[in-house]
Amino acid sequence: MDWVWSNLPQIWDYTLDHIGLSVIPIIVGFVVSIPLGYWASRSRVAKSILLSIFSILYTLPSIVLFVVVPIALNGTILDPKNVIIALTIYAVAIMVRSATDAFASVAPNVRDSARAVGYSGVQRFFRVELPLAGPVLLAGIRIVSVSTVSLATVGVFIGIPSLGNLFTDAFQRQIPQEAITGIVFVLLIALVFDLIISTVARILMPWNRRQSRRVAARKLARVVSA
Repeated sequence: MDWVWSNLPQIWDYTLDHIGLSVIPIIVGFVVSIPLGYWASRSRVAKSILLSIFSILYTLPSIVLFVVVPIALNGTILDPKNVIIALTIYAVAIMVRSATDAFASVAPNVRDSARAVGYSGVQRFFRVELPLAGPVLLAGIRIVSVSTVSLATVGVFIGIPSLGNLFTDAFQRQIPQEAITGIVFVLLIALVFDLIISTVARILMPWNRRQSRRVAARKLARVVSA
């Protein structure tokens, strides 16, 4: 604990760096995956191509992607944007599959009913399909959030500051408290992000909260009756 207090300013700086590397990929990955997932859910060819491409990209080691991105963009390897772009690619790779499943879960008769009452394609998407796909999208973005926060630590290997610095420094200087501190702060960031995402989802999808209560009530009723 003494080590934490004596190094708290540096830990805080690393924490802010880590958050900066994680937030943009999570948001951009979610936004980009929505149209891609919707397209994939409507076309077997698009689904096959998109999921295959992003599955291959996700299997690439993060270090390789961190090095390939600046070469492709004709930039410098020590630019934090390289890590952000690489993490965004990973985020989209995870989220596209979740978005595809989310939109595919919307029953065809629901879309037909919306079309029958006069909804245009855009209205049907925003007022019917997107809200119904919301719970599955929420599950996907929560996975993306945890994965991105974890992967951001790897940026330290190309010189990008983050909480990963605590891990490498702890190994080099043999300070277990430093490694433990890094683990705890990464977990705290992941937990805070998850709470923020869940809170925003409850605000934007109140119907999902009511549905969860009804499901819990039915489970309780079955337990009582048993």
